[in-house]
Amino acid sequence: MKFTANKSDLQSGVNIAIRAVPSHTTMPILECILIEARTGDLVLTSNDMEMGIETHVKAGVEERGLIAVEAKMFSEIVRKLPDEIVTFESDMHDRITISSGKAKFAISGRSGEEFTALPSVDMDDCVTLSQHTLKSLIQETIFAVANSENSKVMNGELFEIRRDIFRVVALDGHRIAIRTVALKESFEDKKVIVPGKALQDISRIISGEMDEIVRLYFSKNHIIFEIPGTRVVSRLIDGEFYNVDQMISNDFETKIVVNRMSFLSCADRATLFVREGDKKPIVFEAEDQELHLSIESPLGSMNETLEILKEGRDIIIGFNPRLMIDALRAISDEEITIYLMNPKAPCFIRDEGMSYTYLILPVNFVH
Repeated sequence: MKFTANKSDLQSGVNIAIRAVPSHTTMPILECILIEARTGDLVLTSNDMEMGIETHVKAGVEERGLIAVEAKMFSEIVRKLPDEIVTFESDMHDRITISSGKAKFAISGRSGEEFTALPSVDMDDCVTLSQHTLKSLIQETIFAVANSENSKVMNGELFEIRRDIFRVVALDGHRIAIRTVALKESFEDKKVIVPGKALQDISRIISGEMDEIVRLYFSKNHIIFEIPGTRVVSRLIDGEFYNVDQMISNDFETKIVVNRMSFLSCADRATLFVREGDKKPIVFEAEDQELHLSIESPLGSMNETLEILKEGRDIIIGFNPRLMIDALRAISDEEITIYLMNPKAPCFIRDEGMSYTYLILPVNFVH
């Protein structure tokens, strides 16, 4: 095999492919990126058996071939090469030479025939949306995905499509994050659970541009995310997702409208007095048209007052400030509306159009 490629193109492709290389595995071949030199381009493939990536790189191919190369070493070599044309050459004994400018590396590869191929998925059942929309849906919910050994469905997000409505749901036992968007056309109803790790990688790979499209293909066990030049295949999480509709209530005793950035800044200041892992709550007291926030801990205390618009009863309630901060950062609205029932019931942050809903459980406190 022999090919030449721009360093920047090769590095971009390696940076994408390496996301599906496992950090720990009993199968050494999976620690590699498979390189296939074809007429006109390269195909870089990685597979950790839960997620696989196939991405294309422009290249001048002089000799076609297939070889697997240890991913971390290859990535570091490419990253540190001079910003010049890269020449990659391998012989019949899987010895590899990589050169650029006056730099030259020699490493050992592995037979590409040993590599585990990506699963075959039917590419007929397709849903299309913009990369911007998908990236937003993931980024505004992914923080609520759990890392649980007890409930695997909490380790993923529910992707639910009903005709032209796409809903994404995540929950971790302390909060729920829901984002809903209208699609440009109707699709067949679907409901699958996608691993959170795969979605984090997807959100980093896609550009987030409004005019760039991503295609989603669904099968019984897998989902494919396809963007120009790259295809990501992820195994789905088996199981029944929680019925979050039963957990969402439209009833409230108190409704608060507050400036989001002021509220976020105040909650962020409160974390100065919360140690990592500490469950010390920030206390919210809504009284008349003011919201008083306070926290007391062995590290110190803080009190602050925000102007609000309040309907209904006065209320005192405690929350983990970091859970509140995650939700506030995921919202772009200038003002937010918070719905509360009582000090032991969850609060809801949602907009009128229900494009987002964040449920946060309160924390008991001694007042």
